[in-house]
Amino acid sequence: MGDTFTTRIQARYRDINLAGHVDNVEAVRVLDEARLEFFRFAPLPGLPTGQTGLLHAVDDGVSELVASQAIEYHAEMRFVPYQPFLATLWVTRIGSSSFTVGAEIRVEEGGAPAVAWECVNVLWDHRAQTAWRLSDAVRADLERYLGDPVSMRR
Repeated sequence: MGDTFTTRIQARYRDINLAGHVDNVEAVRVLDEARLEFFRFAPLPGLPTGQTGLLHAVDDGVSELVASQAIEYHAEMRFVPYQPFLATLWVTRIGSSSFTVGAEIRVEEGGAPAVAWECVNVLWDHRAQTAWRLSDAVRADLERYLGDPVSMRR
């Protein structure tokens, strides 16, 4: 398995539903925030000065779009003040113009995953209005984080 990226996402009071736990839709928000941090801040050796993140080498005018998501909830995510959720992310598949990110959220350090998630991302060229084929540089960066598919119950 390649590298993984772990970030801490603080729950907000608005994330909590009437039952006192994080609402399922807000869990997706936590995952999406972690995904964006992964793309922008994942450490890579030898990056040019001023460039950061997993997608630093995409062309200008290219951005990522979510093509699909699969999520499973394994345990309750209760709000605990000043205790962020731990999101661990990695790449599970690399295609020609898309790639899949796997993630797990834990409520506490060392705890079992409360949420398992896979998200297919397409790199989109806004000028050409078409999917952007992964360059060798982007593919190499993604491969650094390539690992096993997310363990889903289905």
